[in-house]
Amino acid sequence: MNALPALTRLGFDTGRLGFTLRTCFAACLALLAAWALGLEHPQWSAMTVFASAQPARNMLVEKAFFRGVGTLAGTAVGVLLMLLSGGQPLPVMLGLALWVGFCAFAGNLLRGFVSYGALIAGFSAAMVVLLDVGRPDHILLLAADRLLTVLTGIVTALIVGLLFAPKEGEDAVAGEARQLAIRVLRQLATLLSGTKPGAEEQRQILRQLALLDEALEPHGAGSLRSRRSARSIRSLISALVSTLVWLRAAPETLRAAPVQELLEQAADALEAAAPVAEVLTLLERAADLSAEHPPLQDAILRLEAAAKERVGVSDGEIRPARIEHPVILHRDWVGARQAALRAGGIMLGLGTIWVVTGWQAGALLLLGTSVMVTLFSTWENPALIMRKVLVGQACGALAALACRWLVWPHATSELELVLMLMPFIMIGALPMAHRRTMLGSIDYCMALLLLSQPALPLKGDLASTVFTALAVVSAPFLTLIAFRTIFPTDARQRLQVLAGMMLKELQDHCSAPEAALRAATWRARLNHRLLRLVRLSQQAGERASTQEDGGIAVFAVGMAVLRLRAMLAETDLAPTTAHTIRLALARVANAAQQPGRAVQALDELADRFDEIGRGEAESMRAASRALAAQGSFFTQSGATVAAG
Repeated sequence: MNALPALTRLGFDTGRLGFTLRTCFAACLALLAAWALGLEHPQWSAMTVFASAQPARNMLVEKAFFRGVGTLAGTAVGVLLMLLSGGQPLPVMLGLALWVGFCAFAGNLLRGFVSYGALIAGFSAAMVVLLDVGRPDHILLLAADRLLTVLTGIVTALIVGLLFAPKEGEDAVAGEARQLAIRVLRQLATLLSGTKPGAEEQRQILRQLALLDEALEPHGAGSLRSRRSARSIRSLISALVSTLVWLRAAPETLRAAPVQELLEQAADALEAAAPVAEVLTLLERAADLSAEHPPLQDAILRLEAAAKERVGVSDGEIRPARIEHPVILHRDWVGARQAALRAGGIMLGLGTIWVVTGWQAGALLLLGTSVMVTLFSTWENPALIMRKVLVGQACGALAALACRWLVWPHATSELELVLMLMPFIMIGALPMAHRRTMLGSIDYCMALLLLSQPALPLKGDLASTVFTALAVVSAPFLTLIAFRTIFPTDARQRLQVLAGMMLKELQDHCSAPEAALRAATWRARLNHRLLRLVRLSQQAGERASTQEDGGIAVFAVGMAVLRLRAMLAETDLAPTTAHTIRLALARVANAAQQPGRAVQALDELADRFDEIGRGEAESMRAASRALAAQGSFFTQSGATVAAG
């Protein structure tokens, strides 16, 4: 009973230790099962267990599913490459480099376990062709062996996980979303009572929304209902972001006592854990009573739309929203393109060297590189994690050499080889559960298994096995160099690219007459990009408030641009007003170079609207104030756009 506190003091995560022990045990079972089935590389089944392991059942099920789909797709491509090339190394390498690059591209665009499946497809093809490139006549049997090896690991991981892993509950994520909704509703009510709510509180809420958005991928795993639940929470997050952005620019003189009372009642109902349908009724009434204040009504209608979607998750009732409120996620097209070029380029370069030199261990180097240059490309700071992977793989290589030369020579059967390998696998549970060695420790097991072929007679001399181990460890080393030199990527760089994408889209809207038709799409995507901006700024060590305010400024100016585009479509608009609007749009499009002129144009436009009695003057002034305060953000982001 006293062991757990002692382990905690030593730095172990005792809650995770059960998961790591269970995973290592499942890997041993998969190894034994694959050997019993007579598969050529039974240790790869154990590797699949480590790759598929998840602490909760719903996450395990979804990851195992996409692991299987990705393996099937990659195996099919590997077979096709071998058949089309006739097993000739050079065309095989060309095709493999293109495929791995494409999978890296897709994996960086997609999200969650769908992304994982795309990345798996890349190196699954490498697993089929690299180690048997000289045997095209046996490719179907080889592919079947590889596929069955992976499926054995997946099935074993599923069985052990479903028996022992807990089910991921929805209460934590849904409860956090509820608490944030309460805080935003109270912020709205405070504004309507005549008191300007604090900006720092809004910043804190926005940062917590960014964290919640990041936690939604595992929350939506495992079932269609979980996915619908995650989508409804994401819809709520988007509505809360829109409300917070409007609160920052809302006039302090706004009063609406009946609406304030309904919003307070809605917050109280949420705090009392009342059914969402009850909260929805209050929001519907508040939206109806706020018709005289369109921006306020828009914010409440978005909250109402999110509540309707949440009701649909709980009781299956689909209620049409009164406002278009889609959920559209940010996709990093720049990062995806860079990941594809990096992955394809390094595979082509190393593959060419392998083909020219005929180095036998080069296949293992390429296989390891194909895994790392794809899987870790989606991390915010892949070079940092690669250092930990390098240490883990070096330890695994040393353990494999110790097993091969100190333990296995005493074995008299292949079963004994399998059993003797298991203690080395189980040792991995300890570093996987320690806080300082958690990252990269799974790679100890991966390198150990990749270098341990439990088959008699034992092959190779000491020198050849050492060189093979060095080839395996070289994969993370070369990948580390690639991440540092070929499109260097970290949270700061991703932050700069994201800010540039936000500004570029704003510039496009200034020059696109059809921009008003895509207002809902742009707004939804900008909401999610703002969350990513806040999260990346925290990871990069930047002042989150600076980046957040810059993103909000882009939003405010963008809303003004969309309104101006809609006005230009009016048939009775005076020519002088239309000319002033077009001039303002041109200057806003050039705000990154001359923010002062864009501010002046928006102010002049606001004065013009006051003269002719248009109600858009306040939104123009709000955009002008935001742009004036965040001119440096526009200038810096514009430099990123120009560089891209």
